[in-house]
Amino acid sequence: MRILLINPPHSSIGSRLAGEHLPPLGLLSIGGPLIDRGHEVQLLDADYAAMRSDEILADALKYAPELIMFGHSGSTSAQPVISRISKLIHKQNNSIRIILGGVFPTYHWREILEADPQIDCIVCGEGEEIIVNLVEAIESGFPLEQVRGIAIRSKGVPSRTPAAPVIENLDALRVGWELMGGTHYTYWGKQKAVVIQFSRGCPHSCSYCGQRLFWKKWRHRDPQLLADEIEMLNKKYGVEVINFADENPAADQRAWVEFLEALIRKNLNLILVGSIRADSIVRDAKYLHLYKKAGFERLLLGIENYDEVVLKRINKGTSTFKDREAIQLLRKHDILSMATYVVGFGEERTRDFYRGLRQLLAYDPDQIQLLYVTPHRWTPFFEEVRYKEIVQADQEKWDYKHQVIEMKHLQPWRVILYVKLIEAIMQLRLSALKRLFFHRDARLRDAMRWYTNIGRRVWFSEWFQFLFKDKPKNHGRKLSDFWRSY
Repeated sequence: MRILLINPPHSSIGSRLAGEHLPPLGLLSIGGPLIDRGHEVQLLDADYAAMRSDEILADALKYAPELIMFGHSGSTSAQPVISRISKLIHKQNNSIRIILGGVFPTYHWREILEADPQIDCIVCGEGEEIIVNLVEAIESGFPLEQVRGIAIRSKGVPSRTPAAPVIENLDALRVGWELMGGTHYTYWGKQKAVVIQFSRGCPHSCSYCGQRLFWKKWRHRDPQLLADEIEMLNKKYGVEVINFADENPAADQRAWVEFLEALIRKNLNLILVGSIRADSIVRDAKYLHLYKKAGFERLLLGIENYDEVVLKRINKGTSTFKDREAIQLLRKHDILSMATYVVGFGEERTRDFYRGLRQLLAYDPDQIQLLYVTPHRWTPFFEEVRYKEIVQADQEKWDYKHQVIEMKHLQPWRVILYVKLIEAIMQLRLSALKRLFFHRDARLRDAMRWYTNIGRRVWFSEWFQFLFKDKPKNHGRKLSDFWRSY
């Protein structure tokens, strides 16, 4: 079958202003098994080129696919874009089957199938095995109701088949790296880069995160096989930077250390970046030299908040003491730390932002990332805030960089003022500037300058968007009603 994978354009400010793009790992992961089953597969990365809808339509029709598969890592904010593009394609050629996959469609399959008749089927959950079974069923005329892990219309009514089993062996289905073609994916300052996974899932149950629900269980790749794959990416495709997409790669200490040692033996001179829990860093204190030797230059610590009460309420499973210790340990080994601060977990007042700033200053991370809590319907946190009213009704802005739900004591203009002040103070504080200009590692100085330059452009752009385009306001609609009307 002739299949086109489409990565739709994303409107995120950071995505557009950074001038750097990473390949869509989810679509590549689906493409590999399809190619190995003899299908003709091509990737149209409309996000990479920021393509307009008419350009996507023209390219899609030119390829003349029998089936189109849409997917995007930011699936909540990308869904309206997918809806528009898929309608255009269906209008021009209604013989093309259109399939959708991702986290948001997995949980909103009913609403999507009701609102978008042009979408034929939705893959629910991790899709490598499901999509192969689905395509083979379509080719052979096998009843789709018997394919596990999909949502379809049965006699015109949206319905979902039984869930597909979890993929136990993550090494059995390869990533279709060849689909990148000649696209020059870069990160970390225009260096050729890819996204990769050592593991899927997370054993922790933070109330605001849906990863555990989506992936079902934590599993990891074979350490040696992943090291071999990274070596291939380096030598065959010239990849210099590996960005780990894992939620919690170090959950199994033995397997993670085994992977680091296997990669070190390759002696590839790579740059590794990713996310990790602060308590894993504290636990791995005696192994952090392996992190550095393997190539890690920055780790994002999902700290989220700096108040013990809030951390306990969202079931984070860590402590402020461990968070601070993790930053100090990373600095000792010349690995940059990025600390997140998520706004909106409680009914913040001015004093709470001030306390958050003081805590950030005390933690002294190398980089920060301030985000807004985005209450996805499939998370336990949604149930806690479903009664709240929304201030952002544009789903394309549900990207963690826009305030979505109201704050009882603060209007949106004051919230963004506090957020931008914290960002400015943290980036302009003396210790940050000293590291930016005088850090003993020249590669890390370059990395910090790269991130600072992007951050400066995003900082001003977000102010402009807020003042002249976004216009967040209380719409008088509760969060639960917003999704009911989707």
